[in-house]
Amino acid sequence: MNAEALSNVDEIFPSQRRQKILGVLREEGKVVAAELASRLKVSIDTIRRDLNQLAQEGLVQRVHGGGLPASPALSPVLQRQFNDRDKKQVVAEKAVQLIQNGTVIFLDCGTTAVEVARAVDPNVRFTVITHSPRAALTLAENASEAEIILLGGRVDPHELVTLSPSTVTEIRKFRADLFLMGICSIHPSVGITCRTLEDLELKRAMADASAEIAALATAEKLGTAAPMVLGPVSLLRYLVTDATAEMVRDYARFGVSIL
Repeated sequence: MNAEALSNVDEIFPSQRRQKILGVLREEGKVVAAELASRLKVSIDTIRRDLNQLAQEGLVQRVHGGGLPASPALSPVLQRQFNDRDKKQVVAEKAVQLIQNGTVIFLDCGTTAVEVARAVDPNVRFTVITHSPRAALTLAENASEAEIILLGGRVDPHELVTLSPSTVTEIRKFRADLFLMGICSIHPSVGITCRTLEDLELKRAMADASAEIAALATAEKLGTAAPMVLGPVSLLRYLVTDATAEMVRDYARFGVSIL
């Protein structure tokens, strides 16, 4: 099939054109609308409509001028709890090395946080403050020396965490040595992003009340974006991940320690 015929197919079948856009996104880590319009020989308005459609389907996170990979953490927690569990366990085993006797920590929500609760040394005496009932119950079973404080609020069915305006007020009563932050998305230029405004507010409150922040991120979260921006990568003291050295090189430039 010649180039002219391919162009005609793209015009007739938008779904094929969108698959090409996703292919570029997978290969290059981002797409720029103007460049796509030139490559696919269509108008920039057509590309914008394609990107908007892909964003509605949860496949792309729209940013100014183009798109980035959407976070895999946008689906409900019960749908992703067994996804890449071995990779989450690697992250968890690294993260618990930061928990020492006497440490006070905030433990965020998410499936990796539950793996942290499973991996904690049962003999370490520390205090953990969390809004994840699943993590709290797992700690109660596995960490006999831990003091566990569960923050209150309504239970959000998407993430199975407690959320309410009073939860932020509760967080502000504490001062922690460390915040083990569950990462929805992180990108060198966009920064740390979250799925919802509620999650953003809770993460921000925990970050503000902590001496240091350690982000828990499997490799698939790197280079992705979500709608709510928490802040730049430089907020972090540690990035705890199973990613390769090549994948984390751009994050280390912010002065973040990679574990």
